[in-house]
Amino acid sequence: MVDKNQATKTISVDKYGIKNAKVKYQLSSEELHDETLQKGQGKEAASGALAVNTGEFTGRSPKDRFIVKDDVTREKVWWGNVNIPFPPDMFDRLYNKVADYLSGKEVYVRDSYACADEEYKLNIRVITENPWSNMFAHNMFLRPTAEELASFDPEWLIVNAPGFTANPEVDGTRQHNFAILNFTRKIALIGGTGYTGEIKKGIFSALNFILPVDKNTMPMHCSANVGDDGETAIFFGLSGTGKTTLSADPDRKLIGDDEHGWTEDNKIFNFEGGCYAKVINLTEEQEPDIYNAIKPGALLENVVMDENGEVDFADTSITQNTRVSYPIYHIKNIQVPSIGHNPKNIFFLTADAFGVLPPISKLTPGQAAYHFISGYTAKVAGTEEGINEPTPNFSACFGAPFMPLHPTEYAEMLSKKMKDSGVNVWLINTGWTGGPYGIGSRMKLKYTRAMIAAALEGKLKNVEFEKHPIFNLMMPKSCPNVPSEILNPKETWKNKKAYDIQAKELANSFKENFTKFESYANEEILSGAPASA
Repeated sequence: MVDKNQATKTISVDKYGIKNAKVKYQLSSEELHDETLQKGQGKEAASGALAVNTGEFTGRSPKDRFIVKDDVTREKVWWGNVNIPFPPDMFDRLYNKVADYLSGKEVYVRDSYACADEEYKLNIRVITENPWSNMFAHNMFLRPTAEELASFDPEWLIVNAPGFTANPEVDGTRQHNFAILNFTRKIALIGGTGYTGEIKKGIFSALNFILPVDKNTMPMHCSANVGDDGETAIFFGLSGTGKTTLSADPDRKLIGDDEHGWTEDNKIFNFEGGCYAKVINLTEEQEPDIYNAIKPGALLENVVMDENGEVDFADTSITQNTRVSYPIYHIKNIQVPSIGHNPKNIFFLTADAFGVLPPISKLTPGQAAYHFISGYTAKVAGTEEGINEPTPNFSACFGAPFMPLHPTEYAEMLSKKMKDSGVNVWLINTGWTGGPYGIGSRMKLKYTRAMIAAALEGKLKNVEFEKHPIFNLMMPKSCPNVPSEILNPKETWKNKKAYDIQAKELANSFKENFTKFESYANEEILSGAPASA
């Protein structure tokens, strides 16, 4: 069955080397939902959302992400253990094997695009083996109108074949799964993994190369929203720091929750057409926008349900990384189109499990660049195999796995934009207070929201600040609707000496991590480092 809006158009995938396939083109999310149930690949939750298990992989596999090293990428990509090179001839052979694997099968094809700003639009054709993977693409990419589809010309191709397994010895992969970007052929090739995040992060990685290199536009792993005053706020942060939660604010319109561009003329635009939120411990009380977005059209991943389809969001027996994808229009208060202007506040979110960093502090341009390149948060016990106590986690630009260029290139773009636009940058610790993980407690969401609101409303302009003795961060001594005693982290610890030891240890972790960037960083960036411990 074809989506009623697309009854006039059929698609052949022969030109992609996929022969004699039965093509299901541009199916609606309802049809993809039903196909998944019919194939026994998912179940319907009590909310009406579709729930699937992504199989062996319940998260991305960074060590199995490759970029084809060729004339386009050779001199520009920052090669290493994040951007792993892959030979063009081996890519061609592997692509042909995947195309042969999909030949003769039923495949799902979707035309969509990335980038809400017309000037930056990237047309994408997605070919998936499974209907629910195609539903993910429907949710996460922008959806063309019937008129746009009539003359649709895809620029990039995503081929997604979870059932195909590579032979590392023959195919040049590390193991049986892979996600490979080819900038010359403009293909994202994904095999051996059903984790849908590889689909969206493949295009994000591509845009993280295309936008700065070709369009002088800064790509950002961030969420963004806009107030009634037209001022845009940007939230950077790694998984688990509150990026999606804090940008879903009933008093502000959501632009997007994960991936944006910042143009030369000071516009912020969403790359995506949906949200991909973590649902671990989700409650309606704490996160009503996300909770209420889980309805027909949403896709739950790796959650545990009872026989009535009720989801236990606290159950992490499959994975800590339980997720939901939904089209952005499932959120009531959104900016249409997903474009903002006049960015005035940037928030770097970190979940510091050591309980050392202040809950809010204001950064100088040098500190902003330093903390941006550092991209710090902490992993806590249970989030990954082998993690038994808090561990510092640094991910350059708050998104190293998706950044093909050297991190300092993105940081210098940010510094310039900060100065040109007069934006304020704040470091927000959504992690622990009163001690480290296991002793202290997680910062209350209502306090974090109050601090962000105070910054956005200009209520911290005239308060008194004090300098953190080790990180040199400027901490407000008071903030509306927040107890003053929690604003200086040391004061929340019973054992002040233990705090100093922990703070110096974390400062040293920052410095040690930064050694690999020092030779690329300018003096201003280097001035943002913590004091020598």
